[in-house]
Amino acid sequence: MTLAEKQAFLPYGHQWIDDEDIAAVVAVLKGDWLTMGPTVDAFENALAEKVGTRYAVSFSSGTAALHGAMYAAGVGHGDEVIVPPMTFAATSNAVLYMGGIPRFADIAPETWCLDPEAAQKVVSGRTKAIVPVSFTGFPLPLEPFRALAKHAGAVLIEDACHSLGGEREGRKVGRDADMTVFSFHPVKHITTGEGGMVVTDDDEFARRLRLFRSHGITKDPAQMRTVPHGPWYTEMQDLGYNYRLTDLGSALGLSQLRRLDAFVSRRRELAALYDRLLPELNGKTSAPVVETPPTHPGHAYHLYAANFEPAVRKHLFEELRKAGIGVQVHYLPVHLHRYYRERFGWKEGDFPVAERLYGGEISLPLFPSMENDDVSRVVGEIRRILENM
Repeated sequence: MTLAEKQAFLPYGHQWIDDEDIAAVVAVLKGDWLTMGPTVDAFENALAEKVGTRYAVSFSSGTAALHGAMYAAGVGHGDEVIVPPMTFAATSNAVLYMGGIPRFADIAPETWCLDPEAAQKVVSGRTKAIVPVSFTGFPLPLEPFRALAKHAGAVLIEDACHSLGGEREGRKVGRDADMTVFSFHPVKHITTGEGGMVVTDDDEFARRLRLFRSHGITKDPAQMRTVPHGPWYTEMQDLGYNYRLTDLGSALGLSQLRRLDAFVSRRRELAALYDRLLPELNGKTSAPVVETPPTHPGHAYHLYAANFEPAVRKHLFEELRKAGIGVQVHYLPVHLHRYYRERFGWKEGDFPVAERLYGGEISLPLFPSMENDDVSRVVGEIRRILENM
């Protein structure tokens, strides 16, 4: 029985929790540590090994991890950080948290990710970081951004909250930027309930990330700037936050991590089925009604973002919801949010490629426990709705 048959509703994303996941969490509940204990360390070490980095520093959410990465990069008042407008608001909000200024650059039509040529045009002497987003799980090429960051003296931070388990040129996503940020929200590739991680090979970035997630306080005498009063002594060195991940969440994440490759493989199979079935809706018309997303052999497919004709998008969205298919739209470009319009003066037309994608995008259901028949159901409902328009 499919998930749709069980609950008569097919969401766009859904966690997959098995008995081993539950047993892992129960074991922590029966133990001595609930938060920031040995299971956090185990999860961090396992994730770092999985992606091939020296360090992985956990956070209470993907947003907190982005905030931590901005702090570690030294973003401060008036510093500029280049981000794409086609992302969740957390990417640029994290810049604002540190007093920085988001500088948007449009996306490339062939990747739906940050366009390196557009990014180059907004680099300035105040550029502190460049944050490409691997949107929907597409592992965008980072080489041009590495060169751009080196030229600008900026830190390269990949927002890979959509792309855990993806690969580029045989390397796991997570190894190609100065810092890479992952999210473990329930609709992501693995979940800790809420949670995030920053991976890096840099000693100082790792130190600053750990400091920031725990109030800016260190317990390590080797890191202290004054002589400790005794073994109980702690030293607050900067203003940090309580962004710590729990042992409970880490137990779930550590258990889920063993199935990451299988989860991503299944997502790719489902995406390939959409890629095969959706173009059939275009028929013989000169103007196709649907555009399938950019493909890549290392795509992690957090989302399957189909781009429909803007004239049909709203009606199609509403009718699919009525049919029990929980589609979603990802995302309103950040510069069009009221807050960003009013504070920075952004307006429609500023980033036309991102705005064109937003105008027709619908995220179709995609998660590992789906059946092939679920994909057929979604495409069949789309066909029925379009034919009845």
